[in-house]
Amino acid sequence: MRKVRLGLMGFGEINRHLYRLCLEDDKIEVVAISDIGRPEILVYLLESETKRSKKNLEIKLDGNFLVSTNGKARMLKVGNPSDVPWDAFNVDVVVDGTGKYRTRKEMEGHLSSGAKRVILNSLPEDEIDRIIIRGVNDATMKKSDKLISAGSSTTNATAIMLKILDEAFGVEYAMLTTVHSYTADQPLRDTAGTDFRRSRSAAENIIPNETPTPKWLQVIMPEFKGRIEGAALNVPIPAGSMLDLTTILRDKDTTIDDVNKAIEAAAAKIPGILEITNDPIVSVDVVGNRHTVIYDKLATMKSKGRMLKILTWYHSTLAMAVNIQEVILAYHKLNEEGGIK
Repeated sequence: MRKVRLGLMGFGEINRHLYRLCLEDDKIEVVAISDIGRPEILVYLLESETKRSKKNLEIKLDGNFLVSTNGKARMLKVGNPSDVPWDAFNVDVVVDGTGKYRTRKEMEGHLSSGAKRVILNSLPEDEIDRIIIRGVNDATMKKSDKLISAGSSTTNATAIMLKILDEAFGVEYAMLTTVHSYTADQPLRDTAGTDFRRSRSAAENIIPNETPTPKWLQVIMPEFKGRIEGAALNVPIPAGSMLDLTTILRDKDTTIDDVNKAIEAAAAKIPGILEITNDPIVSVDVVGNRHTVIYDKLATMKSKGRMLKILTWYHSTLAMAVNIQEVILAYHKLNEEGGIK
């Protein structure tokens, strides 16, 4: 297949991870990056993150271009999707990582500017063509999909585990809590924002928060309509998140050993997506792990009845970048070969 010509809208942490992933193979070429930040600072952040991961990255800012072994990416400073000249760069796919343009109408601005397909690295605000969760609903992809979301890290992890448990044992109800590293839109010190709790310091507090995951899971997996709820806790760590998923199973005789065997069997079918650990890990141990979800085998609990609690982990921004890369390639294959076999 020919290379995918990729445009990045916003050069935040997920899209910087995605840029680095594109340097590792020759399937995707980043040709344009639009961000309101100074190019020198954006490249500095990219370089500093790479040094922390102890990897070599040959990049340089040459005028208005970010030059690497992947090619030359034009650095643009445009704030609105409809104003970015994607057509001038013959862009196949735009990954919007701004977190601002998540409605159908806003995403269509990228199409009117010349992009052929738009992928959000977050959940949308209203109905779009498709939300793709790898390992769950890949088979629903259609060539006609133009406005797509790769979900969120929490949505991906939850959907995968729910699918496994429901197919193996039947799940009547589910309740999730994502214990999530703080995010770029939280303040480091208390400051007046639009939300009471999120006005408090991300560096000092465990902050209860809402999550849109239950709402969109019921769209992705209609069988769970009215049967899943959830919340989030933002905690004062920069990376490494955990999903606490509690389910009510249909079969009260299910054992922890049964659960472990079912998850092990599923992991063998979706390598690179689900990993199992037998080690007593903590959050820092999953930083740099590219799997969508890491099942903590030591942490599984079950009541005498039908209640099951499992803990899973993920490096949220890196896992999302990997998911987005794979979704891009899957849609490209769909276009180039006429269908997913």
